[in-house]
Amino acid sequence: MPEVEMKIRGLMMDPVTNMPIVILKDVNGDAVLPIWVGIYEANAIALEIEKVTTPRPMTHDLIKNLLTGLDTRVHKVVVNELREDTFYAVIWLERDGRIISVDSRPSDALAIALRLDCPIFVEDEVLKSSKQATAVSDRISSEELRKWLEGLSDEDLGSKYKM
Repeated sequence: MPEVEMKIRGLMMDPVTNMPIVILKDVNGDAVLPIWVGIYEANAIALEIEKVTTPRPMTHDLIKNLLTGLDTRVHKVVVNELREDTFYAVIWLERDGRIISVDSRPSDALAIALRLDCPIFVEDEVLKSSKQATAVSDRISSEELRKWLEGLSDEDLGSKYKM
């Protein structure tokens, strides 16, 4: 399955649901993928984007420390499925020459990818499904939001969470 490399472009609040959204953007193109996440996961991502250090390790810092301590390398994270409006991801690890895939929520995978500086990918099929799901959705606000997101400039993403 072909994968598209993405970067986290920023975090914002969905004006409709008031939930945080992570904005992923195609490194070599114009594709944009908004992923709605929980407030705690958004905070974990924001802390790493802004390089804020906490007095004690937060959950994703602990995971980073465990992986490093166990001499395990994270090759990449992949948002690999969109099923019933829920995104799924896989973290690809290597330890002692063995490749290990670990099921993950995209928000956790992204928080770990930021901390371990590994690439983020989205399967092409997920990008297509995301666009189709929005196109056939009867939620007009979702389509309007997608158009609004795709039209965002760097300034629109706000300096607080901008990459």
